[in-house]
Amino acid sequence: MKLILTAAVEGVGIAGDIVEVKDGYGRNYLLPRNYAISWSKGAEKQIAGIKRARDARDIRSADHAAQIRTQLEELQVTLVARAGESGRLFGAVTPADVVQAVKKAGGPSLDKRGVVIAKPIKLVGKHTVGIKLTAGITAHIELEVATA
Repeated sequence: MKLILTAAVEGVGIAGDIVEVKDGYGRNYLLPRNYAISWSKGAEKQIAGIKRARDARDIRSADHAAQIRTQLEELQVTLVARAGESGRLFGAVTPADVVQAVKKAGGPSLDKRGVVIAKPIKLVGKHTVGIKLTAGITAHIELEVATA
């Protein structure tokens, strides 16, 4: 099945790519979640224009992403969560929690889909969290989880 991606999909491609995937994967996963649209010549021409604009924007934003990375890495981010007496959290820290904590610490507003938590954060203390800004630039912030 030939599709045009409308969002970045891990292991498949980025928005604007024309990909060939198995029928079931496209029909049951990519299309219902609006990660892709069906391929046609007209859609391909439309996506080509969008792709050119995105490429021009990415070149200009590489310096901006580097500035945001340095700004994020200098932040002191603290997240207050409920925990038991042993320091174990009631639940885990989610990407949305990290985005809120960065915003409260004075950082820029981020997309929660760009937050990369290597292993679930379920304990009080300091943890390193990655924030994917662009395809090649990732910021690593020190997140301190404290009890309420």
